Amino acid sequence: MRTPVLTELPPEAGPWLEIDTAAQRLSVWRGRERQWTCDVSTGANGTGEEEGSGATPLGWHYVRAAIGAGNPPGSVYRGRRPTGEVYSEALAAEHPGRDWILTRILWLCGLEPGRNRGGNVDSQRRYIYLHGTPPSEPMGVARSHGCVRVRDDDLLALFEIAVSGTPVWLHD
Repeated sequence: MRTPVLTELPPEAGPWLEIDTAAQRLSVWRGRERQWTCDVSTGANGTGEEEGSGATPLGWHYVRAAIGAGNPPGSVYRGRRPTGEVYSEALAAEHPGRDWILTRILWLCGLEPGRNRGGNVDSQRRYIYLHGTPPSEPMGVARSHGCVRVRDDDLLALFEIAVSGTPVWLHD
């Protein structure tokens, strides 16, 4: 995996992701050409980098790890590990307070020291992910605890594109 160099961003070639927190939209770019977009759900507490804020961090990141290849859609994760469960309404009724992390995880790492990397603003140590969410959760509305929630179908397509090392730009 090659960690992107900040001076190369946005990359001239290859895929990269743009997440617009104000519009609640994710765009997949290949160089300077937008390939597709989808609705997402970012932090209910808005944007911010501080640990414990519940906000979505801004700035340049990269996909540190892509987790969940081969697992069925709806797979439930805790601590980045599959629990063996697959999301259902019955399972949701058994665990009404759970913050569901489903299907796949794209774990982000900040690229900007002092902004989203290091100290109490480190996106990786805050466990900021792009991850699946139950179908009952609305997209296009900020409701997460800081992560970026994505519909399963979009996340599965994204998982094939956004391999480890893929640059990600979050902005408002």
